[in-house]
Amino acid sequence: MFSHVFLGTENIERAKSFYDSIMTVLGYCEGSVDPKGRCVYVTQTGVLGLTKPIDGQPATHGNGMTVGFLASSPDAVDEWHRIGIENGGTSIENGPGMRGTDERPLYMAYLRDPDGNKICATHFMP
Repeated sequence: MFSHVFLGTENIERAKSFYDSIMTVLGYCEGSVDPKGRCVYVTQTGVLGLTKPIDGQPATHGNGMTVGFLASSPDAVDEWHRIGIENGGTSIENGPGMRGTDERPLYMAYLRDPDGNKICATHFMP
């Protein structure tokens, strides 16, 4: 559905270190910094980008915005959450666990990245 998502940061190196740690847990490669100084994670289905705002204003996190990443299992969600906290993230909305509905059970965990962006890892239960 989406081709790319970009998140603002004031510190590309710090953001890259944090996202490298949580993205590799989910089976993705580390990000690379492009000639414009943005860190990008490219997959066959889309791109996650980390960038300083191009308008020169401070980076801010979106109120009401969440970026979710697919996880292969509940264990992967737990590891993503643990590694995220160890690398500067903040646990929010309770710890990892079951959410969703009886018709669509989900195993999820939420974090704020070091810039305050709300992110989650989700495993769709069978």
